[in-house]
Amino acid sequence: MSELEVKKLDPILLPLVKRFYKEYYPSAKPKSDELILGGYLNGTLVSTVRFRTIEDSRLLTGILVAKEHQNKGLGHNLLVFCQDAILQEGDFCFAYEHLNSFYHSHGFRTVETEDLPNGLRNLFIRYLRSGKKLNAMKYFV
Repeated sequence: MSELEVKKLDPILLPLVKRFYKEYYPSAKPKSDELILGGYLNGTLVSTVRFRTIEDSRLLTGILVAKEHQNKGLGHNLLVFCQDAILQEGDFCFAYEHLNSFYHSHGFRTVETEDLPNGLRNLFIRYLRSGKKLNAMKYFV
């Protein structure tokens, strides 16, 4: 397998990102004001990670790897790139319970709901009320 090439995606590529999400995770809605990184194999987009700013906080909204490329370490590679070039102490993510150890292995630690900044806390509570099984996590260097 070729090495994953990761690059920050220009907002002009949002239609490409939206098609990618429509194919693999249709409920997600990428937006032009997000920081989006793409992972490419042989010039083809195979993974993404998105960051959204909410008030004064940054939320990693999730990593998506194309189904045919899952379980090959591409999510780890993408997050290692983020640790080296993007993630800052105090960034957050809302991790599905089955992904806790994945995010934990990359510097995220579980935090209590009441320890989230106000904007993130409200969003997190709304997600929990909708039935999502999530844990709030914070990135530590």
